[in-house]
Amino acid sequence: ISVDPTRRRSGGALLGDRIRMNTLRSPNVFMRSMATRRQHMATNAVLTDCIACLKAQDVDLMIEETAGIGQSDSEIVDLVDFPVYVMTSDFGAPSQLEKIDMLDFAELVVLNKFDRRGAEDALRDVRKQWKRNRVAFQLADEEVPVYPTIASQFNDPGVSWMFANLCRLLKAKLAPASARCDFAPTVDTALKEPRATVLIPGNRTRYLSEIAEQGRGVNRSIGHQAAQADLAQSYWQALQAIGDGKLPPALALYELADLQADDADGSMRLLRQRYNEAVKALSAESINLLREWPARLKSVTDDFNEYRVRDKLIRVDNYRESLSHQRIPKIAAPKFTGWGELLTFLSKENLPGHYPYTGGVYPYRRSGEDPIRMFAGEGTPERTNRRFHYLSLGQPAIRLSTAFDSVTLYGEDPATRPDIYGKIGNSGVSIATLDDMKKLYSGFDLCAPNTSVSMTINGPAPMILAMFMNTAVDQQVEKYLRADEGRWVAAQKKIAALFPNGDQPRYLGELPEGNDGLGLALLGLTGDQLLDAETYARIRTETLASVRGTVQADILKEDQAQNTCIFSTEFALRMMGDIQQFFVENKVRNFYSVSISGYHIAEAGANPISQLAFTLSNGFTIVEYYLARGMKIDDFAPNLSFFFSNGMDPEYTVIGRVARRIWARAMRERYGANERSQMMKYHIQTSGRSLHAQEIQFNDIRTTLQALYALFDNCNSLHTNAFDEAITTPTEDSVRRAVAIQMIINKELGLNFNENPWQGSFIVDQLTDLVEEAVYKEFDALSERGGVLGAMDTMYQRGKIQEESLYYEHKKHDGSLPLVGVNTFLPKDGGTDGIGKLELIRSTEDEKRQQISQVAAFQRLRNPLAADGLKPLQAIARERRNIFAGLLDAVKTHSLGQISHALYDVGGEYRRNM
Repeated sequence: ISVDPTRRRSGGALLGDRIRMNTLRSPNVFMRSMATRRQHMATNAVLTDCIACLKAQDVDLMIEETAGIGQSDSEIVDLVDFPVYVMTSDFGAPSQLEKIDMLDFAELVVLNKFDRRGAEDALRDVRKQWKRNRVAFQLADEEVPVYPTIASQFNDPGVSWMFANLCRLLKAKLAPASARCDFAPTVDTALKEPRATVLIPGNRTRYLSEIAEQGRGVNRSIGHQAAQADLAQSYWQALQAIGDGKLPPALALYELADLQADDADGSMRLLRQRYNEAVKALSAESINLLREWPARLKSVTDDFNEYRVRDKLIRVDNYRESLSHQRIPKIAAPKFTGWGELLTFLSKENLPGHYPYTGGVYPYRRSGEDPIRMFAGEGTPERTNRRFHYLSLGQPAIRLSTAFDSVTLYGEDPATRPDIYGKIGNSGVSIATLDDMKKLYSGFDLCAPNTSVSMTINGPAPMILAMFMNTAVDQQVEKYLRADEGRWVAAQKKIAALFPNGDQPRYLGELPEGNDGLGLALLGLTGDQLLDAETYARIRTETLASVRGTVQADILKEDQAQNTCIFSTEFALRMMGDIQQFFVENKVRNFYSVSISGYHIAEAGANPISQLAFTLSNGFTIVEYYLARGMKIDDFAPNLSFFFSNGMDPEYTVIGRVARRIWARAMRERYGANERSQMMKYHIQTSGRSLHAQEIQFNDIRTTLQALYALFDNCNSLHTNAFDEAITTPTEDSVRRAVAIQMIINKELGLNFNENPWQGSFIVDQLTDLVEEAVYKEFDALSERGGVLGAMDTMYQRGKIQEESLYYEHKKHDGSLPLVGVNTFLPKDGGTDGIGKLELIRSTEDEKRQQISQVAAFQRLRNPLAADGLKPLQAIARERRNIFAGLLDAVKTHSLGQISHALYDVGGEYRRNM
């Protein structure tokens, strides 16, 4: 029974305990939450009656938790057999302990939040007070029943030691008799004091402020170097104008003898000396940039350019001809004549494909492959598979982006449980098993160089990714078997033997156009059941090296904004690290292990500055954590990708430019990373928050403008929202319109012939500098709170997002932020939006029942193949071995929900700060 205080002024109560105890899944536990319903008291008047009621039941233990007790209220002592007092180190001066009544009565004291500064001193003072209250000065500190804990940390040694002693003391005092419980828990108490989990070493916790100061320092240095370059040029041109016969080539130095030559007058010698001094003040990098510029300029102004990517020679035409027969340059190069101006451009911008990659990470856009992602997710795997094939039919590149239903997002299996059933297959596809994954991507060769898959999944991302990787491997096994008629016939015989009753799982319904059935032959089984171990291992290695795509897996932004956390933060981060460690060890180079996401931060209400700052700071936190695990920067940084929203605000014009610049500089200057690691790759999705249910036909206009922002800023991939997403999951027609927005810009808009249209614009340059400094200020604010993880503990990011969301809503509702069709330019009375009837996309009852029966059938078929169930996976987690490696085997025999619940026991469930 938990009691929360009733507010004196309003009479209301926030039953926070009820919210916090959201993981009491055990049928052995009953919880009741109530308010005090009176002032100045920590209990409810009927608490005595509630206790009497429960005493009449057959229960082993009752825990009564009061509202927060001050210095005098100890009424609870008269109602319980064994009083316990839970406190923190925030009691003020040690003299305040004299005023805490419960320290006289508590038979066990818990000092929680022991990871806070000063907690060890607080423990000493509380133990002293406990001895003083009982005149037990001779008692050793370790015998005093005051136990430090960090309850927010799963499997905390302090909590385990406290619990063992609580049971010991209960047994000694009350001698409880129960056939079900002996009050002698078998918990590991080798460690007795809590040890805070340190994800980032203490000497590196100021990483964000250091990155900010380093970035500012680079900008100051560029200004100084540009001034010196201008000075050197002015001296060089002056010497050239007066006909100095000893004048060296630009940026070269005079010989010492020339600086002291008698044949030159004093003025000329002084000019020579000043020129040499100015050139020597330039860094080697600045001189190289200026010297290399003529060749770089020639490469983009000649008729064609040639460059290499991973040992492959790429030849690109530098011009496209318009209908008016004008040669439109793909890269518009600056025409600066001043060395300082040119050096500023090269140091802060540079041409696309050159450090700091402000203009883009590649010299040119990928020819023949527009950055279009096809987003889908609805109903069953078969239904979403049909949508994917509809969207990709005839496209030269297959870029699939997958939305999952909330049942999947929270790591559960489809079930008849009321809080699950209605959500099956709505607002995303239902995926619970390896067979579901095989159906979802059937007909797409996941190892083809023109295919990549993005999966919007976070909490259960490791399990979903393990299913995806197994799907890709089994596709390649199927291709290997089919490539030889004898092999395929033998394989079919093995499959028939595995399903003697002909009950092999199958794809339900007709295959869509474009689906050749690849991936469906191995439903209900896995490739290692058909091949010898050596052949299977070879195919698996080749598959992992070639599969392309992204899994979101960003647990930091989930805590800050989106909320689909299921595991404790420390355990979730550990699994993220295990995925990347596995990628490094198995040479997975073409798949991004995380998509560090700002999109959901923006959708939750953040402005573009906060979105960018929080996203980059999350990225640098992941970098610091992976480094602390012992990984090398260039082994993992290329596997990191980013995901931003593009709204209508002016700062969205430059969000990619600023992100690329800050990331590249930090990677090179702070982490010593190579060029590949310096290149930030990111996906853009147009703003869902800017889609309005009023006058929804106007949403396509907003999406078009946001897509222009993204494409002119050289994003690496782009998803354009459908206009009806303000109301429903998009229909086939609305999705086709959304894809057409990108295609029209890419194929018809003349200015988009050019691939660096933002460079050289005064306003774009100013916005870039403004946003960069604003991001650095936010880095400093986060650093003051202990970095990203420290700020999350105090809910800084969530609070800031909420404030910015409220500001936007106020301006929308008072009309000071004009939104056409929403608060201005409204239709006349009786006017309509011209769309007509909208189709609401929902999963059907048949689809829900299908998914429930399919997961049950998978469990019946595959669970018996794992003799020890999921115990080996739990052992891997307990022993801190690589969990992702274990998941690759676990998903072959168990469903998503089964795995999630098994991992809760060893990794802990997520509990939000309130």
